[in-house]
Amino acid sequence: MANWKKPQPGEVFPYQEKYIALVEGDDVLEMLSQHVQQTIDMLAGIDEQKALFRYAPGKWSVKEVLQHLIDTERIMCYRALRFARKDKTPLPGFEENDYAPASMADNRSMVSLLQEFAAVRHATIMLFESFTDDMIARTGTGNGKEISVNALGFIIVGHELHHMKLFKEKYLI
Repeated sequence: MANWKKPQPGEVFPYQEKYIALVEGDDVLEMLSQHVQQTIDMLAGIDEQKALFRYAPGKWSVKEVLQHLIDTERIMCYRALRFARKDKTPLPGFEENDYAPASMADNRSMVSLLQEFAAVRHATIMLFESFTDDMIARTGTGNGKEISVNALGFIIVGHELHHMKLFKEKYLI
């Protein structure tokens, strides 16, 4: 099993440092397992009407935020896989504000979104469990910045924690 270690400032984009700051500890695999259940437990009781709630005009619905978590995790895992396999092809960024409306998440049920979230997280954990120390130390270029597989694991965890905090503060969940 690989030895994950919290990234230092400067190892990620400045906007990602707020995600890393939310992560306590170094056990990415444990945090991925623990937080997925906490997120599911938090969102499972939300009815379909509340899942369409937006705390301000132009903000995403609960469903769109959940789809955003799914999409972002998939993209970060794809980057981690490519970098872990020594693929040095620079990977582009993605425009999250285009993804949200294009996802049509508001037309899906919360049950289906939560099932997809759990499935993606299960695949993430299995992928990350397969990585060796050498693999998590590897880097590649994503969105114009060199980043390690290790840092991508922490970004996934911190990104989820960031949105869980927003669910509590802005969506009053």
